[in-house]
Amino acid sequence: MRIPPRIASFGGLAALVSTLLVGGVTATATAAPTAVTAVGSICYSKLPTQAHTTLNLIASNGPFPYSQDGAVFQNREGILPSQSSSYYHEYTVVTPGSSTRGARRVVTGQKSKEDYYTADHYASFSLISYSC
Repeated sequence: MRIPPRIASFGGLAALVSTLLVGGVTATATAAPTAVTAVGSICYSKLPTQAHTTLNLIASNGPFPYSQDGAVFQNREGILPSQSSSYYHEYTVVTPGSSTRGARRVVTGQKSKEDYYTADHYASFSLISYSC
């Protein structure tokens, strides 16, 4: 079983806004936007049992139920930390009663061995904690 690294929490950066009134002209300056990740955390024990099955399959290199499992996850949403294009890989978490792959996935990061769970098809992610 893979154990993810400790994730340090970073405080949000407030945007700096200043307004100057010079000769009747108003100028507004704002700080450049900072990339923000919206990643929560979830205890391994709180995952659905199907996610445990998926994580066990990942640890044993399959076989996987869907041909798309193991494909590169491109992080188009920009929610996960920015990494190289082949850093993340996605795996299906079976949804009981669904005739399709459903919305649930585990996304793994190769270098740091972190695992993320999403139940809403990449709208949000939770880093899986194995220590709680």
